[in-house]
Amino acid sequence: MDQAWRVLAERLRAESGGSPAYERLLAADDPDTLAAVLTEPGQPLWARELAALRLGVAGDRRAFEALVLLLNHRDPPRCASAAYALARLGDPRTARAAAALATNELRVAYALHPVRLLVELRAPEAVPALITTLRRRLHPHDPYRKVALACVEGLGALGDARARPVLNDALAHPALAEAAVHALGRIPSRR
Repeated sequence: MDQAWRVLAERLRAESGGSPAYERLLAADDPDTLAAVLTEPGQPLWARELAALRLGVAGDRRAFEALVLLLNHRDPPRCASAAYALARLGDPRTARAAAALATNELRVAYALHPVRLLVELRAPEAVPALITTLRRRLHPHDPYRKVALACVEGLGALGDARARPVLNDALAHPALAEAAVHALGRIPSRR
């Protein structure tokens, strides 16, 4: 069990209040038992999250919908754990869902983890979604600088020349300028 999983397990253990159901879910070997938690009425959020994460990391696509809902949750640790599991799930719908969440202006406060997931996936949807999201963040007094910075860094990591214009625009923003210089330096020169 790696450090990230240990932190997640401890958070969910605390949320469960020490419920015996937590230990059963943590130890469950049967994917059908975990999948049932996602559809049974009355299951607490911690149980649904634990089941979805375990299924997602195992590559069981029955976790997809639950993980996308968690990726769009208001609680950053839930978003981060969902992004981790979605990156390992291998579901072809993941990039499209992450792009939709990253570009949804009504949910931009929760776009940080979808942006990071898109970069990790390196899917065709990533660069257009990050460009769109960053362009919207480039107006004065935008409160979502972490999202903008994640877009700048992600576009640099992806190294796609289509990002050059929006990264050049980001140079004019003091909070983004240094990251934009580094991102532009990672994009191959035109020939």
